[in-house]
Amino acid sequence: MRPHSRTFLDPPAGMADPGSAAAVLLPVPYEGGVSWGRGAALGPEAVLEASGELEVYDEALRFETCRMGIATSAPPEDLSGPEAMIASVRRSTRSILEAGLYPMVLGGDHSVSVGVFQELAARHGRLSVIQLDAHADLRDSYQGDPLSHACTMARIRERTSDTLQVGVRSLCREEADRILREGIPLCTMEAFRSGTFDLEDAIRRLPDPVYLTLDVDVLDWSVVRATGTPEPGGFFWHEALDLLGTIFRERDVVGFDVVELSQDVPDRNAAFAVAKLIYRMLGLKLASEVDRGRIRWPEAPAGPLLAVSGGA
Repeated sequence: MRPHSRTFLDPPAGMADPGSAAAVLLPVPYEGGVSWGRGAALGPEAVLEASGELEVYDEALRFETCRMGIATSAPPEDLSGPEAMIASVRRSTRSILEAGLYPMVLGGDHSVSVGVFQELAARHGRLSVIQLDAHADLRDSYQGDPLSHACTMARIRERTSDTLQVGVRSLCREEADRILREGIPLCTMEAFRSGTFDLEDAIRRLPDPVYLTLDVDVLDWSVVRATGTPEPGGFFWHEALDLLGTIFRERDVVGFDVVELSQDVPDRNAAFAVAKLIYRMLGLKLASEVDRGRIRWPEAPAGPLLAVSGGA
């Protein structure tokens, strides 16, 4: 793994060293799959910059999550096109896994998730996916491109039928028909707010291990407005954190991504919110391992604390 010139957070000395870290953030500044607003390629660098302003003490977890050690990888080497990007993201993810580190991926548009998922699926054999997103991303092709960000879950479901989609509030007829035809578990935002979908039960029924992909357009505009395909009516901050707490508590999440921040230079709030979200998600993963009795809260980085087991 090649280290990045900038580290996630501004952590105390020795807490960002790849040689002793437990987790790594992989930024993927790619937007070749977008269909409307641009700026996703600028998102990762903006988040890294904003992360330096975060407090490393998490008031909800009452712990400094960075004590596990959080390294930052250089971006994948070849982002010249969709196929090259997916292959390059797979190689970077493989390098992270081979080092025993817990993978966190920061997009870039949602198409970057395909490469991460493919590598984790190859390692585990069976892998479920939870998608938090305003869009279903189930089109087989969009604007002539099967690797568009609008097709991410279609590509993922070629490998696994164990998926759960949450927060959706924008569908085309093709996607709606497919959801009904295949019985795809999908909780719209309307169903979430009305309580007509038993989301906790759906989360518990999903087989482990789980990959979690979060498109920031799942969030309300009061939390993040800088995204390429915005939709009104998303999760508020604490709603999202409560849901993430349930996911990490109930399932074995072996990696996650946060994608689709379209950096708007005057808007510093969105990048800061995404940085804080990533830090909380990693903290929730750490807390879940402590709660299961697998590890203790770390005092200092000591290597692959969250090592992901799996096949080849």
